[in-house]
Amino acid sequence: MNEIDPRLRYTPETVRAYQTGDELVIKEGQLNSLAARIADEYRRDTISPSMVSGLLRVGEFLALAAISVLIMLVYVGVPQGMLLDYPAAIITGSALYVIFAEVADAYQIRAIRNTMAFFPRVAAMWTAAFAVMALTAFFMKTSEDFSRVWFGSWFLAGLVLLFGVRLTLNWLVRKWARNGTMERRAVIVGGGKAAEKLIRAMEAQPDNDVRICGIFDDRDDERSPLIVAGYPKLGNIEELVEFTRRARISMLIVSLPLDAEKRVLHMLKKLWVLPVDIRLSAHSHKLRFRPRTYSFIGKVPMFDIFDRPIRDWDRVAKRGFDIVFSLLGIIVLSPIMLATAIAVRLTSKGPVIFVQKRHGFNNEIINVYKFRSMYVDQQDATARNAVTRNDPRVTPVGRFIRKTSIDELPQFFNALKGDLSLVGPRPHAVHAQTRDKLYGEVVDGYFARHRVKPGVTGWAQINGWRGEVDTDEKIKKRTEYDLYYIENWSLLLDLKILFLTPVSLLNTENAY
Repeated sequence: MNEIDPRLRYTPETVRAYQTGDELVIKEGQLNSLAARIADEYRRDTISPSMVSGLLRVGEFLALAAISVLIMLVYVGVPQGMLLDYPAAIITGSALYVIFAEVADAYQIRAIRNTMAFFPRVAAMWTAAFAVMALTAFFMKTSEDFSRVWFGSWFLAGLVLLFGVRLTLNWLVRKWARNGTMERRAVIVGGGKAAEKLIRAMEAQPDNDVRICGIFDDRDDERSPLIVAGYPKLGNIEELVEFTRRARISMLIVSLPLDAEKRVLHMLKKLWVLPVDIRLSAHSHKLRFRPRTYSFIGKVPMFDIFDRPIRDWDRVAKRGFDIVFSLLGIIVLSPIMLATAIAVRLTSKGPVIFVQKRHGFNNEIINVYKFRSMYVDQQDATARNAVTRNDPRVTPVGRFIRKTSIDELPQFFNALKGDLSLVGPRPHAVHAQTRDKLYGEVVDGYFARHRVKPGVTGWAQINGWRGEVDTDEKIKKRTEYDLYYIENWSLLLDLKILFLTPVSLLNTENAY
């Protein structure tokens, strides 16, 4: 168990003391010390159940293929005259098992948690894969081409292997569930009787992988008690936003009746900017819809309001995309970067690289690299004063590299390191503003851009929205295009943006 369990450790008196009697002066959006302690306890990333299931699919396929190759090499040796027959059979048999096991729901977390109950189903799918291979070889009259000892040994060894893999993963999953490595962390939004019924229903589900981290509610203590089903109320909705950004929360469950339309909409307006799943509890209302209308925690129904973008295997694929193309970009563009570094160094005093603090994923502050384009004594790390046409702060070399976006090339290293993605909403400086307003004050929902990693280039940039942001309309348009990208992300879209970026750089109207 985690060191700080939000349940059964607090009384209404202790929670009230945390909320109102802190030594710190609590400002709007800040956390009281209890919420801060619990948030810090959940800062570590978790493994999602879908990632575990995906890794099991890949692992079983590779393990079955490997043991078959090993048996072949020991008993048959390297086949002569039919070099492709054995590899084709090995790949086909392993793939058939994975497909059949998928159809039989043998990769669900409940199947992994209950190895003994589900293994007969696993064994049946492995047997079915061999039956299909045997029938295919019979009708194609190729059965004589394969060793029967190899075939039988692979079947028996595969059964033992699958049982061992499943038993080991069962032990690991139970261990990860106990120590918080594999869980979905949830916060209940809204307290009172409805929240208590929801929590009791969720806790009654067998093999529940959701850990409730606390409750947040805007209502006073009379309408929303400080303790609900053993969980403390940690603050209001403003504090929930900060809590979710500090902790690694994966789900917000809104426990409000459907007829409380204004309250639900008010909360969602504040919460949709967060990179989490947002669910509306359907547990306590009497309306019933088709099953596919809901998602479920065990048998507890939920309405899906927002889904976290670029998650699980999509996140892995995007990270792989970033690593491959960042390395390729660094190699191809290294002569330009080297020439730029020399030019910056020889034409003005100061470091070659300028480091600026900008908003990253989930509003985290990251250091973004650029080639220095301003005189050192006139640099503006806060970006409060945007660069304008013929700005005297910009060096002669700086004007050229800013206009051509060469100054941004060091951000390939940011992407390789993982602070940025190659494609995504452009990261803005922490204090960036149009005239006298911060971007977040100009655009309602501006921080929803930070639900994904920012990028070296993005959808807004290839559509003409790059360069100076000197009007409210420009930052609104950038945000509009960024949100479109987040909602419609795919690897093909990333490729399209990446290859259209050099074309978009030909438009230098607003770049200076």
